[in-house]
Amino acid sequence: MHKLGINLGRMTLPLVAAGMLLLASLPPAQAAEPFKMGIVDPQAVLEKSKAGKKALDTLKEYVTARQKLLAADEEELRRTEKTLKEQNGKLSDTEKKEKETQFRTRVQEYQKRAQEFNQDLQGRQKELVDDYMKRISSATKTVAEKTGFALVVDKGSEQTVKIVIYHKDTIDITEQVIKEFDRVNSK
Repeated sequence: MHKLGINLGRMTLPLVAAGMLLLASLPPAQAAEPFKMGIVDPQAVLEKSKAGKKALDTLKEYVTARQKLLAADEEELRRTEKTLKEQNGKLSDTEKKEKETQFRTRVQEYQKRAQEFNQDLQGRQKELVDDYMKRISSATKTVAEKTGFALVVDKGSEQTVKIVIYHKDTIDITEQVIKEFDRVNSK
């Protein structure tokens, strides 16, 4: 048994020397980068950035204009309904049925316009969100790469899924993303 130990002992010196030569030829070990994680609130970027505010204001103007048109139509329908009730006893059965049919047709047309408006609005909102999420993602990536974040998570909100329950303020890069978003989108 001791012969085996002695033979290994004699081989140890050349193995150690070879190992040291191998280590000396390798590049120096770099310290592992610390893992940095950040969060961003895309809704805040949309609401606080210059381009986002402008897009939201344009959408609000569109909604307001359409709502005014629908409100005017609704008011006209109410006046017509009131007139029909007032004339109820003064009209013949034929005239009464004709006016009621006309009124129902106008109500259906109003409902159709309101439904089309809602569908159009939903489509415009989806297009806006899709477009801005791409742009916000790009700005977030730029900020993350510049500041060394390995991972950035969507903060979420009360209206959507709340993804982040707790975070330190130091990892919230929303303000940096807003600045980058404004820089890129101000052209």
